[in-house]
Amino acid sequence: MAKAPPVELPFPRGNGLPTQSPLYWVGQKDRYLRQVLIRDIEELTGRRLIVYFANRFRDEAGIDDADPVYLMELLSDISAGDPVDLLIETNGGKTDSTEALVTLLQNRLVDYRAIVANAAKSNGTLLCLAAKSIIMGAPSELGPIDPHLNGIPCTVLSDPVVAQSNFPLHSLALLAMKQTKKLAESLLRNGMLQGSAPGEVERVAQALGSRDTYFSHGSVIDHREAAQLNLKIQYLPPGDELWERIWLLYSMYDFDVRRDNYLKIFEGRARSTAIGAPTKVV
Repeated sequence: MAKAPPVELPFPRGNGLPTQSPLYWVGQKDRYLRQVLIRDIEELTGRRLIVYFANRFRDEAGIDDADPVYLMELLSDISAGDPVDLLIETNGGKTDSTEALVTLLQNRLVDYRAIVANAAKSNGTLLCLAAKSIIMGAPSELGPIDPHLNGIPCTVLSDPVVAQSNFPLHSLALLAMKQTKKLAESLLRNGMLQGSAPGEVERVAQALGSRDTYFSHGSVIDHREAAQLNLKIQYLPPGDELWERIWLLYSMYDFDVRRDNYLKIFEGRARSTAIGAPTKVV
């Protein structure tokens, strides 16, 4: 009797498929499939790819104080000097935590590029300003970076009228606006707008951080408007080989976090942490 040919596995061993436990692989197949696609994108770009993906449909999924540790875990297997792409999906969050993430990225990476498949809003936009450039597609959007306190825009709380009824809140709003403006100007001056004309950094920071240009915190800044702000944008049109892979990866994360009730996923080619939403006690 002729010997049966070996069974062809869906992916080569060593490319995300464990060498010994198919059942474990099946149980973790969503993560492994995402990581296979991450490696595929890395081969296409020649750059390492890591992912910070927050479930934008959950209020608890904002940027917070725990994030720097998880991001450091992803960066710890990347050699110094390696070019890195960070795929970002977030509605924003705490400015102090965002500043910590920015500091980590700047201290750890020499060539950092942001990828926005869908949305990096508010302080997510600040994370993008720390990059040398931003990859965007047709659905990609950035947003204004004006801070909020208790869900209220600091641009509203900074009005002198508010000081008459709640001076502490008014003062905190002024300080939050100064913090955001200072961080944005520093990132732009040392990054995308380095060497720009006098006043250009301040103009862009003012446009992003006030209500003078964008009247809603959820305003959409697409690739064209971002380029008009003199941000360094690399636009990938529909059908582009890299863009199609980025959008597929985004779609996998979007489906998985909502199905599995995750708040966030931090992921790279070999490391992965998923943060589950707290269980409600009935």
